[in-house]
Amino acid sequence: MVKLAPNKKKIYNTVLKAQLAAIEKVKAGIPAKEIDLTARNIIKDAGYGDYFPHRLGHGLGASVHEFPSITETNEMALQENMVFTIEPGIYVPGVAGVRIEDDIVVTKDGYEILTEFPKELMYVK
Repeated sequence: MVKLAPNKKKIYNTVLKAQLAAIEKVKAGIPAKEIDLTARNIIKDAGYGDYFPHRLGHGLGASVHEFPSITETNEMALQENMVFTIEPGIYVPGVAGVRIEDDIVVTKDGYEILTEFPKELMYVK
C-alpha cells in the first residue's frame, strides 16, 4: 500500500468534491456556467484556483470537444437530452495532477451518469 502525502489526498478529495457537487447541479434550465462555477468555486476555496486551467466540460459527439461548452461564461440553459462531460482537474507542478471525469445526460428530472468507474483514489506510479 502506497502512502500519499496529505496534500496529494487533499487535491484528489477537492477534485472529487467539486465533481460531485457539479453533477448534483445538473438539470434542464440551469445555465451551463452554474455547473462550471459550482466546481470552480470549490477548487478555488480549497486554494487551488490557479491550478484548474480548463473548462469543466464539453459535449460529446463525432469530434473530441463538441457543443455545449461547460464554462464559467456560458449562459446557455441546459436542455433535456444534452450530453456532456463533467471533468474538473487540479494540476500542481511537481506535486500531483488529478482529473475526475463522467459523461452526463440531462434528463426530464435531472441527470443520468453514463459512465461507470470507481471514484476511489488510485495511485499510479
